Order: sequence, then C-alpha cells, then structure tokens
Amino acid sequence: MIGLGSYGYTAPSSKKINAYDVPQGVDIRGRFDEEFAKILTKDALQFVADLQREFRNHIKYAMECRKEAKRRYNEGALPGFDPATRYIREGKWTCAPVPPAVADRRVEITGPVERKMIINALNSGAKVFMADFEDALSPSWENLMRGQINLKDAVEGTITFNDKARNRVYKLNNEIAKLFVRPRGWHLPEAHIFIDGEPATGCLVDFGLYFYHNYATFRNTQGQGFGPFFYLPKMENSREAKIWNSVFEKAEKMAGIEKGSIRATVLIETLPAVFQMDEILYELRDHSVGLNCGRWDYIFSYVKTFQGHPDRLLPDRGQVGMTQHFMRSYSDLLIRTCHRRGVHAMGGMAAQIPIRDDPTANEAAFELVRKDKQREVKAGHDGTWAAHPGLIKTCMEVFTNNMGNTPNQIETVKRDDASNLTEDDLLQRPRGVRTMEGLRLNTRVGIQYLAAWLTGSGSVPLYNLMEDAATAEISRVQIWQWLKYGVELDGDGLGVRVNHVFGRVVEEEMARIEREVGKEKFKKGMYKEACKIFTRQCTASTLDDFLTLDAYNYIVIHHPKDVSSKL
Repeated sequence: MIGLGSYGYTAPSSKKINAYDVPQGVDIRGRFDEEFAKILTKDALQFVADLQREFRNHIKYAMECRKEAKRRYNEGALPGFDPATRYIREGKWTCAPVPPAVADRRVEITGPVERKMIINALNSGAKVFMADFEDALSPSWENLMRGQINLKDAVEGTITFNDKARNRVYKLNNEIAKLFVRPRGWHLPEAHIFIDGEPATGCLVDFGLYFYHNYATFRNTQGQGFGPFFYLPKMENSREAKIWNSVFEKAEKMAGIEKGSIRATVLIETLPAVFQMDEILYELRDHSVGLNCGRWDYIFSYVKTFQGHPDRLLPDRGQVGMTQHFMRSYSDLLIRTCHRRGVHAMGGMAAQIPIRDDPTANEAAFELVRKDKQREVKAGHDGTWAAHPGLIKTCMEVFTNNMGNTPNQIETVKRDDASNLTEDDLLQRPRGVRTMEGLRLNTRVGIQYLAAWLTGSGSVPLYNLMEDAATAEISRVQIWQWLKYGVELDGDGLGVRVNHVFGRVVEEEMARIEREVGKEKFKKGMYKEACKIFTRQCTASTLDDFLTLDAYNYIVIHHPKDVSSKL
C-alpha cells in the first residue's frame, strides 16, 4: 500500500504480462483483472485521457480559486451574490426543455454502484435511481471497476445477482427507474490511473468510462433519444459548472450525438453555490435538468465556509434541519430559481431506514419522513430523495396526493415570494444548543463510518439512519469547530468545555462501539485506524477540506507490473 502523498511507485520497464492495453501516456496501477479489462479498453482509456488533457488545467485553476475563496472567508468575508453576474440572475432566459423520459422524478432513490443495490434500486418503484460513485462509495479500485461493470450490465438489461446465502437470484423487473450516475467531485484524484505522469481526475474517469460504454444503448432504451443522465456534486460556483458543460460538449462531439443530449442535475450542497444557482444553470442551460438540495453536505459546507468565524457555531447536528431559517431559505430560493428557468427543483434526502424490530420507533421514523416530504411538496419541490427502498411508497404517496397526475410542479408553483430572500436570509445563524450526547453521537458516527469506508463500504446504516460521507463530514467538522473555539456544552446543564472531555469521550465511545459491534468484528474491522484518522482531523490546527482526501491514502493499492520476463 502506498500513500497518495508520495506516489512512490515507479513502473519497471519490463515486457507486460497480464497487463491492460493502454494508449500512450496512460499507466494503470490497479490490479489486472480480465473483467476490468473489458471496461478499461484502449479506446475508452483514450477518451478519458483526451478529457484529462483538455480540462486538467481548467480543473487545477478552479481548485486554486476554491483556495482563494477559502482564504477570503477565513479573513472574515461572507459569501454573497456576485454583482458581475447580476445580468444573468435578472435575465429572462430558460434552460432547454426537460426530456420526456425524466419529466416525472417525484421520488428518487440513491445508493452505491454495488450489484445487488443497483438491481433493488432500479426495481424499487422510484422514478429515478442515482447510482453513486461519490459519497455513498468507498473508491477502492475494486469498487470503482466493479461499479462500471455493474452499470454496463444494468444499461444493457442483463444484470443479475445470485445471493447464495439467501438462495435467491435478483434480476430486473419490466418496469425500472431511470438511471442517473453521480461521478466523484472535482477535488478527488484517481490514483490507480496515471495520465502523463500524474493521477487522473476521479470524476473524469467515472464519467468517461461510463459514458463511453453506455451512451448508445442508454439513449435507445431508457433515454428515449436523450442521455445519459448525471448528477454533479460538490461544485462551488458557475466556473466549475462551465467545465462540466465543456466536458459534455466534447463527449457529445466524440459520440456524434446532438448537443444537449447529455442531461445533468447539479447538487447545491456548498454554501457558496447557493449564491450562484442562476449562473450554474446558465452555464449548463443546454444540459441541465435542474438542481437538488444536497442538505447534508450543505450543513457541512456551512461549517467549512465559516471555519474562521467563531460567531457561527452550529448546535447539535440533529437540530440543524430544514426548519432552520437558513435551510428553509435555501430550499425556497432553489425552487424559485429552477422553476423560473424551466427545470426540476429536487428535494433532499430522507436518511431514515425501516426499524424492523420496533414498530413504535418505525412508525415515528416514517412520520418524520411524511412531514419532511409534505413540507417539500407544498413548498414546490418536484421530487425528493430516499436512501432505502422501504421509504419509496411513503414518499410517493405524499407527492402524488399533492401533485396528482402532473409529472412536476415547474409550471404550477413559481414561488415568486422567494425573490425577496436576501444574503442575510441564506446566512442566518442556526439556532439550538450543544450537548454531551451530540458530541458522543458525532464521535461514534464519525469513527464507525470511517471504519466502514476504509474496509470498502461507503454507505452504512447506523442508529436507524443511512450514513454516507456527507453526514460523517458534519460530525467531523462540528467537533473540529467546537474544539477550535473551546465551545461549552450548554444544552444539558453540564457547562463543560468540549476540549476538556473530548479525549475521554473518544475512549468511552470506542468502548461502546466494541460492545455494539462485538469483539470479533471490532478486532477485524479498522476501528482503531479510523479512530486515529478521525481524532487527528478533529484536533488538527487547520481544517482538512475533506475527510475522504486523507483517508484515500489508506485504500490506494498499487500493483507492480509483472517482471517475470526479466527473470
């Protein structure tokens, strides 16, 4: 295993045996597998390399701009609407019409690109399945390549899964959800594929391989002449959206399909992006099918953006919901913006999962979901997200009861009242208290999620919620913020400072995790490694931009080339 920071592997110059057939300048350092080779064909890799070469400097510049913005925020500046793009916000333009294949998106299910998950999600009764290479996936070489194989089989309609433990074969129903794919964010490298001596950009690998192998079949089957369809994560401004638009145009040109065939929904899940929603849609106007309230990452981004602002400390994460003024304002403005431009305004994630052994707790969880979805549909959202197939029916009933047979609310709910929302509305400090139980839950969830991620699982059920990287990030940055500013736990009468108890809390929560998962699983899992990484990041003097960037070093495995021909 080689740390990503050093890239210490040098390929021997031997004749390759059992190696991928790669174009010039491409070096694959993940292990060879004959199944993977069907995805990593020379032509597909050439397409990825072409994308990388054309856009890498644009991506590097965008990442530098993020650093510059962070510096300004840390020095006291606040994000806001850009006066230079006021003409876009006030203009009367619209995006290209929504393709008929995805007019109705009232309930979408999300999950990693695992084989059984893909089948269950496509069969779930949801209108859309967002197959995730990002927050719900641990990006090991195995997971990424098997995910590409799984998606190719799904698009071709041949995907099956033989569950020997249950003696059951899973396959697709006649009616399935529309497939959207979410590649990784701009910031994540793909350290198993080097192009011209440097790691490839993760999202270009995810997008490029999937598009290359599936665009023709997808358009003929699911897309009704359009597609493929994507979700785009973690963007902070329209400059980053413009890069995606150029990537789409290049892909369409390569494939010989019409401009505007590819369609994407952008997740508004960073605080700076909420002030650029019109601009993001404008850059993607030929390729957009809307925006989505990525609420968990948005909360994480609020802390990250204001990491230098001691007057903006968050209460317990469980108290930062959509009823907080800054969250409700973000949702309302997103609906108005999307409907003004003729595209979908998608709601947020219901992270609850069915609680099978406690009917009372299960009904309480489902009631929370109903209330949340009721709020979304009445506000004007065109659809919502669910993390578990068991929630689809409940979410669908709420949206259908309110929307009837209309596929969306683009034309019927304009939310002109949201035009009065100001920067202050979008930045209002969250209200609430901080408690010892909040600190303990953050610690427990953060460590357990990271342990699962390090061992290959990016989506984990914990305490009756589905946790992914976004929710784990809230736990991490919240503890970091509380420690940095010596926060007092003011919500349960204790009055102690987090700094005085964090070390003890970590020890006690590790003991609790061991009791909950059992000694055997605790010993085999990477809980101790996860604890070290998590506590190091929580106590660091400067906040790491992403939990997974540092953790990625632990799952990169470079396989040396076969050197037997030299022996």
